[in-house]
Amino acid sequence: MKTLLNQLVYFGFFQSLLLLVIYFFSSKKRRHINGFMAFLIATLSVGLLGKVIYNTGYWGPNFRFIALSELSTLLFGPTLFLFTRATLQKIPPNKQNLVHYIPGFAYFVFIIIYFIVPNDDSISQRIKTGELIRVIYTCHAFGLIVNITYWILAWNVFTSFMHNLKNEVSYEIRARFINNLLLVIGISLGIWLVLYTTSFLGFDTLERNARPYIWIVLTLIVLFITYYSMLYPEVLRVTPDLKKQKYAQSKLSIQDMNILKDKLDQLMLEKKPHLNSKLLKTELAEMLGVNSPELARLLNENIGMNFFEYVNYHRIQEFINLAKTDSAKQFTFYGLAQEAGFNSKTTFNKSFKNLIGTSPSEYFESKSDNSI
Repeated sequence: MKTLLNQLVYFGFFQSLLLLVIYFFSSKKRRHINGFMAFLIATLSVGLLGKVIYNTGYWGPNFRFIALSELSTLLFGPTLFLFTRATLQKIPPNKQNLVHYIPGFAYFVFIIIYFIVPNDDSISQRIKTGELIRVIYTCHAFGLIVNITYWILAWNVFTSFMHNLKNEVSYEIRARFINNLLLVIGISLGIWLVLYTTSFLGFDTLERNARPYIWIVLTLIVLFITYYSMLYPEVLRVTPDLKKQKYAQSKLSIQDMNILKDKLDQLMLEKKPHLNSKLLKTELAEMLGVNSPELARLLNENIGMNFFEYVNYHRIQEFINLAKTDSAKQFTFYGLAQEAGFNSKTTFNKSFKNLIGTSPSEYFESKSDNSI
């Protein structure tokens, strides 16, 4: 296992150097790398360098080289949070974001002063008194708290984003990459937390042996994200190009809203905008002659649906009407759903179940039985 860990360390170190070279010398590739992610890779390379030197044994088994790897411990969580927010909410890096790195910088300074600067005699004395191991466990507890807190913040950004987007788009947003990334990092932090907890129950050797593998896994994840985002930047393009609205809240009266509802019903019946599988709320609002907040108010207050539910309701009605035609025999259920404007089989089945109460096959079986 030690050999495997060393191989992973060497791989991670040279991969981080490669990414940094690409970042600094390829302006085209640099556009796809978040600046904070590049900063994290730079600190990771320093940490990995410490492990590489320690593993080679060139200067002997010097404890200080291992301490170097701790410099980036508190940078994982904040960078994950800022990366998630920048990717989903299109918030670019700015100086205000540096506040999230205050715990990391404080930890950085502490590691240098406490672990790297003191001479060997001081370190040996701390080991004999048990002070060193207590400080190490305190540092890891602090690292877990900070990283888990920022992971929770990143997860909240993701779930809130996916929920709010249903008020803007009529189709399922594919964010599997971000979702899986957060899950993998969350699982890694969870394993670290469990092992840390068990160390107080007499299994400290288990936690101590597993800790380097968790660290290197998190490191490789960061390197993978950066490398993948350079090769396939489209996986991070989750949000559609939504038009910015400068309007304040809607000032339409109740009577205006009722008239607008009739107009919307007529629009959906005649022009069938729901057949556009990529329909946005801003586009439907423009067709109706109102702004986006006014359409949102109309849907929420007068109709009782959000934009996603409303458009997919009309797609389901379109699907049911198409299924009754003679040409429907040439299509599968999903084929008809695509004709009705759906672009995802999962979204179609889920929307049908939520709005009609049964699956498409059960619905048509019941209709068939009734006709008999």
